[in-house]
Amino acid sequence: MPVPQVAIVGRPNVGKSSLFNWLARRRLAIVDDYAGVTRDRMTTLIEINDRHFELIDTGGMGIVDEDNLTDDVQRQIEFAIHSADVILFVVDVQTGQMPLDDEVAERLRALGRPILLVANKADQPHQEVLSQEFHRLGYGDFICVSTTQNRHREELLEKIEEILPPPESETVTSPRMHVAIVGRRNVGKSTFVNTLADSERMIVSEVPGTTRDSVDVVFELDGQSIVAIDTPGLRKRKSQRTDLEFYGLHRAQRSIRRADVVLMFFDAMQPVSKVDKQLMGYVMENHKPSLFVVNKWDLLAGDVTTDQWVDYLRAQFPTLSYAPIAFITGQKGRNVKALLNHATMLFKQARERVSTGALNRLIQFAVESHQPPLYQNRRPKIYYATQVSTEPPTIVLMCSEPKAFGNDYQRYLIGVMRDHLPFAEVPIKLYFEKRKSGEDGGKSSKKS
Repeated sequence: MPVPQVAIVGRPNVGKSSLFNWLARRRLAIVDDYAGVTRDRMTTLIEINDRHFELIDTGGMGIVDEDNLTDDVQRQIEFAIHSADVILFVVDVQTGQMPLDDEVAERLRALGRPILLVANKADQPHQEVLSQEFHRLGYGDFICVSTTQNRHREELLEKIEEILPPPESETVTSPRMHVAIVGRRNVGKSTFVNTLADSERMIVSEVPGTTRDSVDVVFELDGQSIVAIDTPGLRKRKSQRTDLEFYGLHRAQRSIRRADVVLMFFDAMQPVSKVDKQLMGYVMENHKPSLFVVNKWDLLAGDVTTDQWVDYLRAQFPTLSYAPIAFITGQKGRNVKALLNHATMLFKQARERVSTGALNRLIQFAVESHQPPLYQNRRPKIYYATQVSTEPPTIVLMCSEPKAFGNDYQRYLIGVMRDHLPFAEVPIKLYFEKRKSGEDGGKSSKKS
């Protein structure tokens, strides 16, 4: 089970980043009175009563960015709210209910996710009385907090814990694997799904863009039930001329979010495009196991070797060197079963758990083999490691100073894990947290 995600959202200047820093007990997000400071999502790991969740800070909803980045800011917000298990809807007690609060409330209502209304900036007890107007937003009981006066932090964490998804069951089950089939238009996704289902479940056509919605097809492979999610073909945003194509993009993204494994399709006769890279960027943002699928391989007739295509894909996607590559002919079913068997392997890898003892022995070996570089004239230390979740495998390293472990050393540790743990071909989330000091539990974290 993945680590639950809790997204902080609201209109600009209600104190979202202050709330983020306050809950994290560390200054991670930039806090400023100027609206629009937060553009990208920021994430940190929070622990409460032996449970972990990812806290996500977002930009202000409804802001017009002065650097013409409004669309990018809104895309980051969309990603956060659609991937979140719980949403903290933040409002400002001191300014009262604003029209933009109503707009945010309506936007969130359609998500169907648990939403906790947080009335921030209630610096004095008497201000909590003024907050009663927020009942009109229609989210029931809410909690008043003050990040500057440190009021009701523990109460807020307790409420968050109450509405988090239930912890992973210890019962061993054989879940149904969901495979999203994504790619540009006319790369053979629907034909591939027809081959899987052994029927004309999909409309197969040489006209690009036939599939306008995400459709699920259930089939059996060696006794295992698998759900294939066919998605609309994607093209450049400026080429999205109709509402149907716009919503098709969002449905494709939703399919990626609910998939266990993503099959990224390429046409063997076409080069990798910007759309392909943007799509894989979204897959990576969601930390989904992925498998590159080069389709229509029979059409090349030996003009290009598989090794050449592998080298080409590795050069186009250097950060995905761990992702396996398959060559198939979807229309004839060639290599399709081997592809699905490999997808099943990725599904199992993402669900693997490693014992704390084995993980710590490996980290000790990694550090002894290659020590982290000096930071402020000191050698940073890793005290112990533990795996806190699966799908993707999520590892927490308790250390002396999270900032001391730069990207190069993080990549080194992940490489060691891929070589020695059962996570060779799937994304790994790595968190560095400062070891607790005394009873206050003050910690910081840094994510890779």
